Amino acid sequence: MANSIIGAGIIGQPYAFKQAGLLTGIILLLVLTVTVDWTIRLIVVNSKLSGANSFQATVQHCFGHSGLIAISVAQWAFAFGGMIAFCIIVGDTIPHVFEALFPSLPDTPFLWLLTDRRAVIVFFILGISYPLSLYRDIAKLAKASTLALISMLIILVTVLTQGPTVPQNMKGKISGSLIINDGVFQAVGVISFAFVCHHNSLLIYGSLKTPTLDRFAKVTHFSTTISMVACMLMALAGYLTFGDMTQGNVLNNFPTNNIMVNVARLCFGLNMLSTLPLEAFVCREVMENYYFPGEPWDGSRHLIFTTTLVTSAMGLSLMTCDLGAVFELIGATSACALAYILPPLCFLKLSKKKSGRTERICAMVCVAFGCCVLGVSLVMAVTKMMRNEGGVQAC
Repeated sequence: MANSIIGAGIIGQPYAFKQAGLLTGIILLLVLTVTVDWTIRLIVVNSKLSGANSFQATVQHCFGHSGLIAISVAQWAFAFGGMIAFCIIVGDTIPHVFEALFPSLPDTPFLWLLTDRRAVIVFFILGISYPLSLYRDIAKLAKASTLALISMLIILVTVLTQGPTVPQNMKGKISGSLIINDGVFQAVGVISFAFVCHHNSLLIYGSLKTPTLDRFAKVTHFSTTISMVACMLMALAGYLTFGDMTQGNVLNNFPTNNIMVNVARLCFGLNMLSTLPLEAFVCREVMENYYFPGEPWDGSRHLIFTTTLVTSAMGLSLMTCDLGAVFELIGATSACALAYILPPLCFLKLSKKKSGRTERICAMVCVAFGCCVLGVSLVMAVTKMMRNEGGVQAC
């Protein structure tokens, strides 16, 4: 479960603290960790109350076809947003590595494309991620999860150890945002993007040797705590170093000639290339289950869906290089729906008045919080992108 949480979203945690302010960022991370911990466990409770064996089936059981549409859109949007983010990260990382290894590459005919952000995205996504996305069996990509965890640990250690060595002119100020900043809602979106793993809850529950609510609660508490500590360390190390200059991808704040940072960039970029097919699989499965339920597998449909998903995500990543805005937008919409709205809403529907008054009040507050964050953050994120705001971008 910790592996599901400690993914690409961890790289944006310093940016979340920049948006919210130092003290508010710390409080948000703690509060959202507790909330996510509760809603993850709530999905298993809802499954038992409804008799359904998946998050999607539970929502459909509670709200019928409209529920199926809601959960399908949320799951698809979250996975597709992840694909866009991964493409952006590939463009942010791999060109820096090539330029550091071969300083004369930008002046070499044709090979200079390996230092161009857009060219690298096209070459590597179509050359590596797209063929991997064509696999029908997700088990063949299982090793990617191990690579992901190792990459995240390397990145965390890199930010912690290399931050103090950054030249003074590359560091920003934090004096104006020690307590609170004007981007609290955007920060909630960025943190939520990192912590959402609700679609895996029932799979993890079923994988326990003795699947009980108490044992799953212990696993959830341990996993969310480890993830929170990792995100907190990353956020503090990145934000205290770069302050108001912190970017959506904190690795972009470091010099291009730092060897350890370039190793982290390479690991991160390769990890995204192997992780993107997992998100493509989720998108494809949602589309198959919604549009063609119960129908046999069709090779042509599989090819069309996969090609459309990968090329459209790649195309959108070529149009923007603001990773923070992508984290905000996806976190504010689909992540909020998956983490803060649908689980407690299903609980209220299933439990009716059988559960305690406190539990129902907590569920109502969580739904209201999720709806508020979704609405406000969506408007603010879209407005920001339309006005081209948000600080330095690495295109």
